[in-house]
Amino acid sequence: MTTYSYPGVYVQEVNTGNKPIEGVSTSIVGFLGIAQRGPTVATFISSYADFVRAFGSYYKDSNGNPLSYLAYAVEGFFLNGGQQCWVARVTSSTATVGSQKIGTTISIAAAGPGAYSSNLGFQIFAASATPKDATKFRLEVYYWATATLAAGKDITKAFQTEVFDNLSVDPTSSMFFPGVISSGSNLVNVMQPPGGGNVVPTAAVQLLDGTNGTTKGSDGAALVLADFQGSSVDPTNLSGLAALAALDDVSILCCPDENSIQPRGTIAQQLQAQCELLKDRFAILQSGLAEGKPSGVTPSAISTTGYTAYYYPWINVVDPNTDLITPIPPGGHIAGIYARSDQEENVAKDPANEEIVGIDSIQIPIDNGTQGILNPIGVNCLRYFKGQGNLVWGGRTTASDPDWIYINVRRLFIFVEKSIQQGTQWVVFEPNDTPTWARVIRSVDAFLTTLWMQDMLQGATKDQAFFVRCDRTTMTQADIDNGRLIVVVGIAPVKPAEFVIFQIGQWSGGSSVTES
Repeated sequence: MTTYSYPGVYVQEVNTGNKPIEGVSTSIVGFLGIAQRGPTVATFISSYADFVRAFGSYYKDSNGNPLSYLAYAVEGFFLNGGQQCWVARVTSSTATVGSQKIGTTISIAAAGPGAYSSNLGFQIFAASATPKDATKFRLEVYYWATATLAAGKDITKAFQTEVFDNLSVDPTSSMFFPGVISSGSNLVNVMQPPGGGNVVPTAAVQLLDGTNGTTKGSDGAALVLADFQGSSVDPTNLSGLAALAALDDVSILCCPDENSIQPRGTIAQQLQAQCELLKDRFAILQSGLAEGKPSGVTPSAISTTGYTAYYYPWINVVDPNTDLITPIPPGGHIAGIYARSDQEENVAKDPANEEIVGIDSIQIPIDNGTQGILNPIGVNCLRYFKGQGNLVWGGRTTASDPDWIYINVRRLFIFVEKSIQQGTQWVVFEPNDTPTWARVIRSVDAFLTTLWMQDMLQGATKDQAFFVRCDRTTMTQADIDNGRLIVVVGIAPVKPAEFVIFQIGQWSGGSSVTES
């Protein structure tokens, strides 16, 4: 309490009790898939160029066939309006990391496991700083797109080059090389072995290919479901789905390579399980390539509460390297459309009747009759309409409960629940009595009023759009004695106009004939 010791005017700041709730992000995607190279820890990506630097481009076999669809999906995400995502690269649990130790001064390893480390090379030079300092050096790292180019060691043909100059072997220096390289390199990690010493320049480019005493990287055994699930043994080195589960800002999950593990739907069920467990994210699922007759297509995961949406068929894109048409799963493009719809409208708008940007065509033409079969079972069709282009023509979840059949309804509830959860953390350990209850009501009411004013909730008045209760009707004395503060919130979500019906009739002089 303030002590007043002299006559005068005192100014005090007081707490009005208002604690605003800020809406959380709804369009940050967690991508899970197979990449050319790169780390296995979840990596933040803000552009397709970022992805290429960290994970490489299209991953193909010697015949030009895709070995993975992750790169295509991330590219499609950004083409369609996506802005931020996390990428968790999947590798075999038996894959190894290529590395090389130069004496007792420096150890260099690929950024992640895989045979791609044989395409990595490096060379050490004297630092360009003047006057010359033997404790400093320059490291250049190269990555070649193919083993043939790597064998030639021609740095002018390297797909990617990284240069780190004036690195120091002094641990007290701001340019101490392990920290500078590990935080700035997409290709390698380095460390200083015990003993240290100055780093001596190398005579030529050295490859991490298993020769000259290096450790050769390998892809390991064939991928299994556990590799996609990832490891959570080491909290500082999470991988796979476990790595994405630890990220609070992820709100959409997508695995472009979900059909790479049999039986079909195995990975989809894992995505769905994480969404239903955490209740703060939504999964985009996709059909397999050429699943037979469209009438036989069924969602790969069905839930009661609708945390997943399923899209069919695949889409065709033009490979910029070959100009050939390549069919790919649509998940990445759809995720970008979710983000674009959220930004241009809001999360309460169903992300349907939206143009698919960056594609050549839809793999299989869908007509009204076919969609009439697929739509009721939760299959969202991608269709071409003359004069309108390639559109997402479905906005349903895979829910069996009719309360949750629309994507925007489920995603709106995720948004509201997560925003309220994060925005009311201040309530924990506050006195569980009337003043606190009133403050909670004001905070939640103000947040929901904003949503209602933005047309995210239906109702002509606030009372029709939502209610917030926190009083003796929502909790008993036993609840209060046991530390439970219970708030009951109800919201009226806006449902999409999925079936637009015009009843048109003939009219003349007061008589009419109606046809519907």
